[in-house]
Amino acid sequence: MSFFEKVYLLLKTIPRGKVTTYGDIARAIGAPKSSRAVGYALHANPDPQNIPCYKVVNREGYLAPSFAFGGEDVQKALLESEGIKVVDHKVDLEKYRHEF
Repeated sequence: MSFFEKVYLLLKTIPRGKVTTYGDIARAIGAPKSSRAVGYALHANPDPQNIPCYKVVNREGYLAPSFAFGGEDVQKALLESEGIKVVDHKVDLEKYRHEF
């Protein structure tokens, strides 16, 4: 299984109302120094309807300023539709982070 496929498979396991970070995904798939590569995988997402890349935020909880599928406002709307509160383009990781 390729690196990108591992990222996509893991993203599908994030429950509704939860987020994760690029680093969390990298660590969970056994590549702890590959946070940036996780970002590349998200930008290449072949199936955004079923692979929820909008659930990934940076290590401080900030949304992606160049969210690949419509911009930061679209990412915010998708997260809020799941009950995740976004304040100043940031998510409270203590409250909403999904642990793998």
